[in-house]
Amino acid sequence: NLIMSRKGKLYLIPSLLGDTEPLEVLPMSIRKIIDGTDHFIVENEKSARAFIKRVHPGKSQPSLQLYVLNKYTDAVEFSRFLEPCRNGICVGIISEAGAPCIADPGAAIVAIAHCENIPVVPLTGPSSILLALMASGMNGQSFAFNGYLPIDTYERKKTIRKLEAAMRKGVTQIFMETPYRNNKLMEDMVAAAYDNTMLCIA
Repeated sequence: NLIMSRKGKLYLIPSLLGDTEPLEVLPMSIRKIIDGTDHFIVENEKSARAFIKRVHPGKSQPSLQLYVLNKYTDAVEFSRFLEPCRNGICVGIISEAGAPCIADPGAAIVAIAHCENIPVVPLTGPSSILLALMASGMNGQSFAFNGYLPIDTYERKKTIRKLEAAMRKGVTQIFMETPYRNNKLMEDMVAAAYDNTMLCIA
C-alpha cells in the first residue's frame, strides 16, 4: 500500500517565550499541526502539555504520546522516538521556549530523520536569538551564535576578548546565559570588554 509506506513527517514546533497569547506570535498552522499530531518529543512533559493546551484547548490530553528529550536522555533512545514516523505517523518536536534545535535539544533527532529520509518540516515561530539580533541594531548580515560562555571567570574573560576580535571584523557575536548568572556575566563583561564594545541585553 503506497499510503502506508509513506513516512510520517517530523515537525519542528516553536513554543512561546513568555506569557504572550499563542496566536499573537504563532501562526494558525501550528494549531492545525498540533490538532493532527499525537506524538511529541519534548523537553518537559508538564510544560509541553500546558503549551499544547494553550494552543489547542480542545486537544485530547490522554491521546498524547510524549517522549522526553533533555540532557539526561540516553542517546540510544533517540532513534526510538522516530518509530511513529517510520510507520507513517507524524511526530512533533516542541521546544521548551522558542525554536527547536536552536540552543535547544532536537538536532540529533533531526539528523537521524534526514538519514532515514523522514521529511523534516520546520515551522514558523519565535526565536529569542533572532529577536535579540533584530532589536540590537548590530550587524545582521554577519553574526555568530556562541551558546553559553564558560562559567570560570578567567576562561570567560578570555572568551570575551576572542569574541571582541571577531566583532572588530564586523561579525556580531551572540551568546546566552541563565538568569541566575546574569549579574556575574555583566561584571565579567565590564571587567574584560573594551570601553567601545557595544552590548545589547535582550
